[in-house]
Amino acid sequence: MDADSVKLLATAGMMAFGTLLPAFAIGWIGSAALKAIGRNPEAASKIQTPMILAIAFAEAIAVYALVVALIIKFV
Repeated sequence: MDADSVKLLATAGMMAFGTLLPAFAIGWIGSAALKAIGRNPEAASKIQTPMILAIAFAEAIAVYALVVALIIKFV
């Protein structure tokens, strides 16, 4: 295998794990928040703000994976 093939496989692996794992985390966060709101609808505003913040942090991991994949590909 030459260096270009290894870079391509590393980029593909980084994007695969860098998008799948945050996607599962976002789904899990949303599911847990909806279950909590279903149990206690009055606390929806107190649950919704931390949920959105946690989703933003999980999405940031996907953006970091994109940056690392681009660095692997072009450097």
